[in-house]
Amino acid sequence: MDTAQKSIVLIGMPGAGKSTVGILLAKELGLDFIDTDVSIQVQQGKTLQQISDESGYMAVRDCEEQVLLNEDIAGKVVATGGSAVYSEAGMARLNANATLIFLDVSLPVLKARVSNFNSRGIARRPDQSFDDLFTERSALYQQYGDITIDCSHLSIDEALQAIVAAVISA
Repeated sequence: MDTAQKSIVLIGMPGAGKSTVGILLAKELGLDFIDTDVSIQVQQGKTLQQISDESGYMAVRDCEEQVLLNEDIAGKVVATGGSAVYSEAGMARLNANATLIFLDVSLPVLKARVSNFNSRGIARRPDQSFDDLFTERSALYQQYGDITIDCSHLSIDEALQAIVAAVISA
């Protein structure tokens, strides 16, 4: 893969390690790094949770779609928010310009990692449980992921090396 021409986009549930692995992947490959959650917060001047509390979870998704459609992602590693997969237009743009890597993590592992579900700024319906969110999003991640890496039992370094190996062979 010519990383100067194509980007690498990480998708997956909150707690999958997209931001953590993403910045290490960018360093490993000598690419710039974008975290779309951070981009939203910088543009809005608020945390994701504040946006959700003030305007509802769909406002977070709308902001995310705008970032996905407008952010310069050329030759970069992009860690998306977990709800990026709800934006067909955003995902179409990413798919056209990047290799999408689904960091697949089992529900029990995610639940152990995400202790702040109610305050993390996760774009979800107010009555939606983590289990229901996982079920709803899993099919979308599988649909959009060009490459799936099962990270349930991998350390950060092992996940990084698995992604690098997959990207090099793609």
